[in-house]
Amino acid sequence: MSPSLTRSLIAAALLTAVAGAGYTKAMKYPMVGGAAMYPTKTIVDNAVNSKDHTTLVAAVKAAGLVDTLSSPGPFTVFAPTNAAFAKLPAGTVDTLVKPENKETLTSILTYHVVPGRMSSADLWAAVKKGGGKATLTTAQGGTLTAQADGKTLWLIDAKGGKSKVTQSDVFQSNGVIHVVDTVLMP
Repeated sequence: MSPSLTRSLIAAALLTAVAGAGYTKAMKYPMVGGAAMYPTKTIVDNAVNSKDHTTLVAAVKAAGLVDTLSSPGPFTVFAPTNAAFAKLPAGTVDTLVKPENKETLTSILTYHVVPGRMSSADLWAAVKKGGGKATLTTAQGGTLTAQADGKTLWLIDAKGGKSKVTQSDVFQSNGVIHVVDTVLMP
């Protein structure tokens, strides 16, 4: 075998090994629900690709918030996963997505949105400045309390429910997403 053919075969084998190991162009972007989150896309454009956020996407559509969350923003979205919605009492999601409950659904979803772009560094700085807690005003008009526990950031809703930030700083063209493990209630 010629040296140039040997080099070509080695290069092909290395490229195959690297691709097989999951190293793709998308790896430089955060992965959420098995999908790359591209900073050039909007919150909605990215969220529809996350297999962990299909319930959230369906709820956003039912509430008529697609255009809002596709607008320039910026927004900070605390995005509950499908597992977070599954923690709600049986039938809650099915009831909320009915047209007659659009106002309630919109209120719950906009309670997960804070106007402006707040990175995790911004949230941690606000918590530190507040002596361990920070009050965030939501697009719904209510407040969330951000609180630190060691290296974990928690959000506490108006009813005292707690949601853990499980993935932070998923930057979008119109804001940032922080994935949370529990649905927050106004």
